[in-house]
Amino acid sequence: MMTENPALTKSFEFSLKMVALCRKLIYENKEFVLGKQLLRCSTSIGANLEEAMGGFSRNDFKYKISLSYKEARETHYWIRLLMRSQIINEADGNAGLKDLEELLKILTATLKTLNKA
Repeated sequence: MMTENPALTKSFEFSLKMVALCRKLIYENKEFVLGKQLLRCSTSIGANLEEAMGGFSRNDFKYKISLSYKEARETHYWIRLLMRSQIINEADGNAGLKDLEELLKILTATLKTLNKA
């Protein structure tokens, strides 16, 4: 039986929250470009982590984890931009940033471990 992977679980839950936020951005705020950009990068975090689990080699695994980290950094940028430009409210933005910080800590620790070996 496979044990639960906290990074996969957190990234999937984060993606669900971002889908809801992006729906609101796109359909209620009519913010199509930034909404789709946030949707793309925020859901890519978990997709790359999922791909990493099926990596063919250690380098493949490390590469996919690196992609997840980069997508998380990009997501961080877009959330901050949307908050500062007052397109999303502070509560939604801060909630997203809080969840994202947890993911970034996990990804950073994973990359540090992979780089040591």
